[in-house]
Amino acid sequence: MEKNSIGRSVGLVVIGGSAGSLDVVLQMLPFLNGGLRFPLIIVLHRKISFDSALTDLFAGKTALIVKEAEEKEELKPGIIYIAPADYHLLVEANHTLSIDYSEKIHYSRPSIDVTFETAADAFGKAAVGILLSGANADGSEGLKVIRSLGGITVVQNPVTAEIPYMPQQALGALAVDYVLDSHQIAGFINKLSDDTAAYSE
Repeated sequence: MEKNSIGRSVGLVVIGGSAGSLDVVLQMLPFLNGGLRFPLIIVLHRKISFDSALTDLFAGKTALIVKEAEEKEELKPGIIYIAPADYHLLVEANHTLSIDYSEKIHYSRPSIDVTFETAADAFGKAAVGILLSGANADGSEGLKVIRSLGGITVVQNPVTAEIPYMPQQALGALAVDYVLDSHQIAGFINKLSDDTAAYSE
């Protein structure tokens, strides 16, 4: 990370990942500060059978509230929302969530692109997208939308990714704001929160 201050007020952080990203999230969660000043959404590709255990697994690693996202739920600061397995998770303009069962994108549901793109539409320059390890190209198009609307784009350093294909695809598709090693991600999110006192809709 080259910049000492993000200099941006953040309204929502979305983390997307696929193969190899679960360990990154598990390593990150214990280091997140309590009372984050924005909601955080995690979109992971995974098998449906693993879904019921994921929320409990994450909740055991952080002091923040962790819950599976629900239809029409209002986003609230300091809560980590998990995209349900086998559903797309959309962020609406009024900062609520929608669950969608439309076709898979990049063979994936939930699609990282869908959540990134709708988060960008809803939060504009206050949206942040963080793309982790994975084995397909999901997430790159969504990061493009976030960047085009003035948001912050972050990609895990492929060198530290168990499966570098997904971050490499993003780096080949756009100029991202930050490329972070896996151990830097929690500190980056905490810094975003520190800089977010003035955020308002």
